[in-house]
Parts: sequence; structure tokens; C-alpha cells
Amino acid sequence: IMTSLRVRSKVWLEIDGTPFLGGGRERLLNAVKRTGSINAAAGELGLTYRRAWAQLKEMEKIAPFLLLERTKGGAGGGGTHLTEDTRELLERFAWFKCGLQDEIDRRFFLQFPPSADRDMV
Repeated sequence: IMTSLRVRSKVWLEIDGTPFLGGGRERLLNAVKRTGSINAAAGELGLTYRRAWAQLKEMEKIAPFLLLERTKGGAGGGGTHLTEDTRELLERFAWFKCGLQDEIDRRFFLQFPPSADRDMV
């Protein structure tokens, strides 16, 4: 017997049919933004540096603009920072997703009202 029917969805951006930005890459870019380091971002997210770097390289291959600015080490230390275009992309993607789950839930419950759960065995 089913106790609760739910809907789940994921949203991502593609460029020419190739996945570009979704939840995982969004979290990675935001972690780079917070930490100023790919290595620190990877550690924060429980990823290996190699995995994080591979994700960023995949994005950079198809991105229509430069994603990251890298600075060499030295007295002040090096780091990786998001370009202005990348920061804007993240803001716009977050805005787009805001309220999207609420709209999906609203449409779902129009077709599958909670009382119908008992009938959906």
C-alpha cells in the first residue's frame, strides 16, 4: 500500500544538448566562490580535487565565457575566483529555480490530490 505519492524534479542547463549547469556543478561553483580555491571547495563538498577539476574543465569546454580566474601563489597566496559572468550565471540560475518546486508541487497536486494516494496502488 502506498502511503505518500510525491513528485521530484531536477533542472539543469544544456549548451547544444550537452549538460552544462545543474545542482552538483552549481554547488561546486558556489563552494569555489566561498573558499577561493578548487581544492578547498572539493573538500567542503566531499569530492576529490581531481573530480572537482574534471567537472570544471567539462564546463569550461562548452562555456560561452570564461568561468574562472586563477591567480598564482606568492606572498598573498594563489586562488581561484569566479568571473563576473559566472557569478551572474549562478544568480540567474538560482532566481530561475526559486519557486519552481512550489509550482511543480502545485501542478502535481492538481492531478494527484492527497486523497487519491489511497487509490494509486
